[in-house]
Amino acid sequence: MRILLIEDDTTLGAAVRDQIAADGQSVDWVTRLDEAGDAMGSTSYDLILLDLMLPDGRGITFLKGRRARGDVTPVIILTALDQVSDRIEGLNAGADDYLVKPFDLAELSARIGSVARRYSGNPNPILTHGALDIDLAARSVHRDGKPVQLTAREWALFEAFLARPGQLLSKSQLEEKLYAFDAEVESNTIEVHVSRLRKKLGTSVIDTERGMGYRLGRP
Repeated sequence: MRILLIEDDTTLGAAVRDQIAADGQSVDWVTRLDEAGDAMGSTSYDLILLDLMLPDGRGITFLKGRRARGDVTPVIILTALDQVSDRIEGLNAGADDYLVKPFDLAELSARIGSVARRYSGNPNPILTHGALDIDLAARSVHRDGKPVQLTAREWALFEAFLARPGQLLSKSQLEEKLYAFDAEVESNTIEVHVSRLRKKLGTSVIDTERGMGYRLGRP
């Protein structure tokens, strides 16, 4: 996924950014709402992590404005405001989840995965694809009953295909899912990851449409 983090606390922001990156996801981090608006104007995000108290305004106001304009991007609020009334306001404004600071980074990863699965239309974390048994919550894959070890980046790429079965994904789309704005991406990076996934999961797990992109293969 490509995630937008809106957080002005530099210590927490760095920790969250590093956690998301360790999970193999792409994250762009901004510290102001105006920067968030600019980022969303040029990039399509799969999920937003939103602080409520920013230097240039309230996250709730920002969220209400996005929802009023028809933006359905999933949003998880990250805030120190822990009153029940605060949670109710956040959820009623259109947030999909509400996490109170301080929080465990592993819990944040789990909540990101849960919200992403709900939006994909399949909240069940257990999938079967041919000889593969996949646990999205545990981030694990078994092939013919045997565990397969994937790197964080390989998992994130495989997950991108699982979330869009049958859909053709271009190389640039996949790069956007895996890498942030300032990341240097070599020209053959996606090809290398796809090749490694095929070796580990089976040659037919990903199909190539020459010159166009890749899609999840048939089971």
